[in-house]
Amino acid sequence: MRPPRPPRRPRPARLLPAVAAVLLLAAACGTERAGDDIGGGVGAASRAPRTPVTDPPVDGVRITAVTIPSATPTPSASDWSVHADSLPGDSGIFAAYEVTNDGPEALTYSVLFDFTTSAGEVMSNQWVTVREVGAGKTVRGTVEPGVLTPGASPVTTVKVAEVTKVPAAEAPAAAGVCPASGIRVTADDGDAAMGLRVVGLRLENCGTKDYSLDGYPQLTLLDEDRAPVEGVRILHGGAGIASGTGLDDPPRALTLKPGESAVSGLAWRNTTEAGPDPVTVPYVRIRAQSGAAPVTITPHLDLGTTGKLGVGAWQRAER
Repeated sequence: MRPPRPPRRPRPARLLPAVAAVLLLAAACGTERAGDDIGGGVGAASRAPRTPVTDPPVDGVRITAVTIPSATPTPSASDWSVHADSLPGDSGIFAAYEVTNDGPEALTYSVLFDFTTSAGEVMSNQWVTVREVGAGKTVRGTVEPGVLTPGASPVTTVKVAEVTKVPAAEAPAAAGVCPASGIRVTADDGDAAMGLRVVGLRLENCGTKDYSLDGYPQLTLLDEDRAPVEGVRILHGGAGIASGTGLDDPPRALTLKPGESAVSGLAWRNTTEAGPDPVTVPYVRIRAQSGAAPVTITPHLDLGTTGKLGVGAWQRAER
C-alpha cells in the first residue's frame, strides 16, 4: 500500500517462516495499530519495560521489541491464593515492528502477526497493512493482539506469520480512498468447502462519472516474485470448475453511476493428483477491462494439479 481456499486466519493460506519475539509475562488484549512510530505504547504500556528483539526479518519485516505491563495480583475466592488476572480492554501489550523495502520500487505490505503461547498455540492474530514503503526505506509501527477470548492461555510469543507485498501503485485502495481512476477494485476473504474455493471481486465506481464495462475481469497470475505463472487455463464462468459457483451468468453491458458497483469472482479446486507438481499462485493482477489500471490482490490460489481457474463476468451488484 491484503482473495477461495480454506478459511484464512483473519483475512487465505501460505505461511512464511515465523520470526518469534518472546514476551515476558501473561496474555493481555488490545487493538492493532498500523503505521505508528514505535516510540511509545498506549495506557499501561507506556510505563512497562520494552524487551528488545534481535531475530532476523521475514521478507523484510521484523519485530524489534515487545512490551507487556504487569498484571495486578488479586485474591482467588476459592482458595485465597494470589494469581495474575488478564488485563481487560486495552492492556498495553504490543510488539514494535519495522518493514524495510530493499527493492527498486515502492511496495505495500500486508503482514500477519500471531500472538501465541509458549506451546505455539495462536491466541490472537492481526493483519497490518503498511502502505507505500519507498525503495530503500524503513517504516516502523506497533501491533496489539486485540481482545482475547476469556480464559485464553497466556501469550508469550509474537511471530511474523505471513508477509505479502505488491507494488504500491497496484495495491487495492484503502477503505474510504478513491483511486485517481475513480474505480476501486477489491477482493473478499473467500469461501471454501469440500476442496472448492470461491473469492468474490467487487468493482465500485467511487468517482464522479459514469463507468461502463462489458465482459470479464482480465487476470494475470503471478508467482512469489510477481512473475507470470504459465500453464494455468483461465475459464470464463464457473461451470468448468464446479456447479453452483454463482459465476455462470453471461456478460452484459453495464453502466455504473457514481456509487454503484459490479461483482465477479474466482473459482477453483485444490485437487492434487499424481503427475505435475501442485501449483500455488499467491498474487493475481486484475484489470477491470482492457486498458484499466491494474490492481494486484493476494488470494493465494492453491490450484493443486487442476491447472485451471474460473472467473465470472461482471454483474451489477445488488444495492
